[in-house]
Amino acid sequence: MSMQNVLILGVGNILLTDEGFGVRAVEYLEAHYRWPDNVTLMDGGTNGLMLMSNLMDCDFLVVLDVVLGPKEPGTIYRLEGENLRQSLSFRDSMHQTDLLDTLVTCELAGHRPNAVVFGIQPYDYKSMEIELTPELQAKLPEFCEKVVAELARQDICAEKI
Repeated sequence: MSMQNVLILGVGNILLTDEGFGVRAVEYLEAHYRWPDNVTLMDGGTNGLMLMSNLMDCDFLVVLDVVLGPKEPGTIYRLEGENLRQSLSFRDSMHQTDLLDTLVTCELAGHRPNAVVFGIQPYDYKSMEIELTPELQAKLPEFCEKVVAELARQDICAEKI
């Protein structure tokens, strides 16, 4: 098992329908899985630079978010490197600052974690509604299973409760 410090960070604005999917995904992972001691799950909301100390404390960052990609709503993405800006939290949005800029700031301060985004194409991320759209709510278990499976391939193993 990997002993690196892992942060699974659900981000987004839960007041804007599917924009809150990352937060809902981290809640699902907390409720349905038992994680090793070196893994922290966190609701990052729209905190931007305020997450910097949490990011600097981890070696591997897994961001759960919505992604504006070229495919239809409900499509699941895995992003790394330059593709990170497809994630709503990795581009200029209503968040305080985008997370890619926050990672660059971490690097300037001495430690930038490796990062990967698991995201999903939203159906509606502009309507003021606290619940996910029914279509994205239905995709939540599948999305989380893909995240857990991908992490297991990297020796970060969770146990289903």
